[in-house]
Amino acid sequence: MDTTGIEDLFDFHRFPKDGLLLLLLLIYFPVGICLMLIRIFIGVHVFLVSCALPESFVRRFAVRVMCSVLGMHVRQKNPRSRDKTIKLYICNHVTKFDHNIINLLTSCSTPQLQGSTGFMCWARGFMEVQSMSSQEAIGETLQRYCSSEGTPPLLLLPEEETTNGRRGLLKFTSWPFSLTHTIQPVALQVTRPLIALNTLNSGWLTELLWTFFAPCTVYQVSWLPPVSRQDSESTQEFANKVQELLACELGLVPTTITKADKAEHIKRKRHTTPPTTTSVRPGSMGLGFVVPGLGADDGRIAKMAQQVKDVLPHIPLNVITRDLVKTNCVDTTITNLLENKDESQAEASGTSFEAPKSSSYCSTSAATIKPAAKCFGKSPADRHLSFQERKEALYNFARRRYIEKHGLELEDDSL
Repeated sequence: MDTTGIEDLFDFHRFPKDGLLLLLLLIYFPVGICLMLIRIFIGVHVFLVSCALPESFVRRFAVRVMCSVLGMHVRQKNPRSRDKTIKLYICNHVTKFDHNIINLLTSCSTPQLQGSTGFMCWARGFMEVQSMSSQEAIGETLQRYCSSEGTPPLLLLPEEETTNGRRGLLKFTSWPFSLTHTIQPVALQVTRPLIALNTLNSGWLTELLWTFFAPCTVYQVSWLPPVSRQDSESTQEFANKVQELLACELGLVPTTITKADKAEHIKRKRHTTPPTTTSVRPGSMGLGFVVPGLGADDGRIAKMAQQVKDVLPHIPLNVITRDLVKTNCVDTTITNLLENKDESQAEASGTSFEAPKSSSYCSTSAATIKPAAKCFGKSPADRHLSFQERKEALYNFARRRYIEKHGLELEDDSL
C-alpha cells in the first residue's frame, strides 16, 4: 500500500521555501513582470490567430510556435503510438491548460463538465455539453459523440482535479471508461522553474498570468499504446488499470485519493487557524460581544468563554479564552482556573473586567469546590476518585449558580 498522502499531491504555496531559489526568484521578478506584460499582448494575437484559422495542421503548428514565445514549450514522445482510429484519449491532469496542449498536437475535443459556459467555455477551448442535468445524461451524450463518424477524438481527464504532477495520481473516476471499449492513454509531465505549477483554489486566469510570468513551462506528452477493456473487467477495474499504466510511465504512485478528498482538505485548511491567530487580545472581547472578522472557530471559543464567565464572573475573558484555546473544553478550563485562583486574580487585577464582589465569590467557591489533591495518588483508583470528587463538586456548584442566577426554586434534596 502506498504511503503518499494528500499533502504530497498538491502545492500549497506558490513560491519555493529554499533560500537560494527565493533569492533567484527575487532577482528574476522584474524580468518576469516585463515578460508577463509582453506575453499578454502576444497572447491576444495567439487567440485571434487560433480563431481566424480553420482547424488544420497549419493552424496547430502556427499556434504551437506562438505558444513557445509565451513560454509554453510542448514536446512529444512516441507519436507513432497514437492510433488515429481511437475515439477516446485519457490523460492525467496537471494544469488548467492540459487540453489546450494536447490540442496543439492533434485535433481533439474536451467537454466542459463544470464551470463557465457560453463564450468563456468556447474561448478556453472546451466543448460545451448541452445535457448537464445529471452524470448519466452527460455520459449518454458523450457516448453518442464517440460513436458518431467524422468527429475528432474525445479527451477526458478522469482525475477531475489538478495535482502537482510530482508524487502521485488521483483516483480515476470510472464513468469515462464506459464510453468506449478501447482508449488511448496519454501521459503528461509538466515542469517549471522557480514557481509552482498550480496552487489550491487558484483560477485559470491566475494560472495563465503566472505561466506568462515564469521563464518557461515545459509540457512532455507521451503517447502510450491503446488499451482495451476485457469482458470480465468492470469500468472501475479498467480505470484502475489505466491509472497504473500512466503512473508507471510517469514514475508516480497511483493513489485512492479523490476529487472529493481534495475539496474536503481545502475546506479543513480554510477553517483551521494557527494558534497565534486564534488567541484573543485583552479587551478585544466583551460580555456577549464577538469581534467582527473572527472566524467560525473563534465564535465557538467566544461562546464557550461566555459559559465559563457565567460560572466564574471574576475571571477576565482574555484569561478564559487563552485557556480555552489550549483545552477546548469548558469543564477543563473551569477546573484549571479554580486550581489557579491566585494567578487568575493577579491577571484580573490589571484589567477592567474585575468584578467588585470577587473576594466574596472566591471564599464561596473555595468552600464549595473541592480543590485538587495535594499529592499524586499512589494508585489509579485514588487518582480517579480525586478527579471524580472534584468533577462532581464542580457540577453541583455550576448548577447552584445557574439556579440562583435565574431565580429558580431548589429543593434541598436535589443537591
